[in-house]
Amino acid sequence: MAEEVLRMPELPAEFCEKMKGLLGDQYPKFEASYGKDRLLGLRLNLLKLGKGEERIRYGRELLEGEGFHLRPIPWAQEGFFYQESDRPGKHPFHEAGLYYIQEPSAMVPAALLEPEPGERILDLCAAPGGKTTQILSALGGAGLLVANEIHPARAQILSQNVERMGGANCVVLNETPLKLAGRFHSFFHRILVDAPCSGEGMFRKDGEAIKQWSPDHVKMCARRQQEILDCAAAMLCPGGRMVYSTCTFSPEENEGTVLEFLKTHPDFYVEKTKKFPGFSEGRPRWAGQDEDSFHLAETVRIFPQDGEGEGHYAAVLRREGNLPEGTEEQAGVRGLKGAQLEEYMEFASSALKGRGLCRFRGEDLLFGERLFRIPKELGALDGLKVLRPGLELGSFKKKRFEPAHALAMALKPEEARLSLSLEPGGEEALRYLRGEALSLDGDQYPWLKGEKGWILVCIGTFSAGWGKLSGNVLKNHYPKGLRIR
Repeated sequence: MAEEVLRMPELPAEFCEKMKGLLGDQYPKFEASYGKDRLLGLRLNLLKLGKGEERIRYGRELLEGEGFHLRPIPWAQEGFFYQESDRPGKHPFHEAGLYYIQEPSAMVPAALLEPEPGERILDLCAAPGGKTTQILSALGGAGLLVANEIHPARAQILSQNVERMGGANCVVLNETPLKLAGRFHSFFHRILVDAPCSGEGMFRKDGEAIKQWSPDHVKMCARRQQEILDCAAAMLCPGGRMVYSTCTFSPEENEGTVLEFLKTHPDFYVEKTKKFPGFSEGRPRWAGQDEDSFHLAETVRIFPQDGEGEGHYAAVLRREGNLPEGTEEQAGVRGLKGAQLEEYMEFASSALKGRGLCRFRGEDLLFGERLFRIPKELGALDGLKVLRPGLELGSFKKKRFEPAHALAMALKPEEARLSLSLEPGGEEALRYLRGEALSLDGDQYPWLKGEKGWILVCIGTFSAGWGKLSGNVLKNHYPKGLRIR
């Protein structure tokens, strides 16, 4: 018991009084939950595991074979609880994008969004990228995801996580919701608004959230959430689904925000969602509604004393009307000509197999010396702050084409003409991730004898980056900024 008290964070007094008033006789159990160890989660990346019903079981068995202790997360089929001793962030599979480390209840909003391949989807407040990469995993390479983050530094982290997980059909923007609303009227089939909030649900894991909390901060967050939701509504097409979520308990930011939105947007309604063990209903009375005419009880709350995760709230909102169909784009080299086209095709023919890049939809477009495959249906990106216009294929340097790390992470081993599999627990994998050159014994790798040029380096069967063969030496092209110590 004494050990639990030592771990208990010092909660703001006004927050405690507020929660006592809301929870009543359930408050002691709520307060005691802050003295318990938080649960840890990771989510398998289905883009890396391919297709088929057995891929999640295969991914789990693979990690358990590496010593992980996994238990399924009920609301995310590809999600698993893990033990702190597993240290998944230190394993080479993490750098290969096999999984994303994510707080378990944070997997709820994207699961409720239920993305379908081929759809146009917006993640409006996307950093650091957990929900974005969860949506990408569900899209399976088909459709379009626009991931936006208003803060530049956080947008950079978002872009890096999209790259690590091998996302190809994702555009990363650094814009205000208002600016986007002016460009994408009724454009998206589904929108996720994981809104900036007072962070009460993160107090157990984030001391900074405790320091920033105040009643005025709660009110400010609620006002900002209304503005963000108004912008999101303008971008959702008729029949579309929008998930609004927070990691806070304050009714002002949850039921209250949804109530005000529904009052001013009569073409939206709350959609009934499945409740998993540990989930509870929304509380209409906390928003001043004795009669639940807006169906706020159909929204979802997660309390740490009841569920396996931190505090969360989510509402599924549907816009009336008929949902338009998604579109399937064709891929092809359309944006190059002359010498650059020759250099690009020389790389593709020497480093890739068969149809090569045709799996990635869109058209090729140069941004300076960097070549991207961008989604055509997004239209012109002029006037927007773009961090990632699509999948970066590579860049032109001194009469040659050099492939991008993002392309390596999106490729499958069988799509490269040459690939090298390094044992996930072996020293060679660590040496590669440290940026070292590798000496390849010809007897151990007979299929590489006499070969030269670009080679896709994999951790196990999962692509991790590029190398370049010269004799029996693999020159390392793992990005300097990602190398481990």
